[in-house]
Amino acid sequence: MSGHGAPGPAPDTIDGSGVRVAVVAGSWHEDISNGLIDGAKRFLDGCGASWELIRVPGSFELPVVAKKALESGFDAVVALGVIIRGGTPHFEYVAHAATQGLTDVALATGKPVGFGVLTLDTEEQGIDRAGFPHSSEDKGAEAADAAVRTALITSAIGQ
Repeated sequence: MSGHGAPGPAPDTIDGSGVRVAVVAGSWHEDISNGLIDGAKRFLDGCGASWELIRVPGSFELPVVAKKALESGFDAVVALGVIIRGGTPHFEYVAHAATQGLTDVALATGKPVGFGVLTLDTEEQGIDRAGFPHSSEDKGAEAADAAVRTALITSAIGQ
């Protein structure tokens, strides 16, 4: 299991009140994407963070919208997307662009980007990571957890 050893999101142990989060989510593979969004919502509501959902066409568009959201005053972004390998190199290009782009956004803005972009071989892998009741992982909640915790850390450092 890819999540082996990861800390479990515990929204009731984090005070995210005052943290403003943009959940930026791709629209491809809607069922999986909606599962990721639901996991992020559960975590953000549970820790008291305020949030807004911004849908984008796909994972390639996540970095530019994440950057704009952070520049407009959000404290953190939760970037959610689903990229499933096909028979062409398209998968590698989009996965690399989204990953590098989101990294660049975090470094350029100095604000956290919770990475919830699933890069998968099959749709079943996505279902298993999307936070459904029968899923083994909840990557949407994990990305929200990382974004909020990091926003709190960077805020404390800046004081």
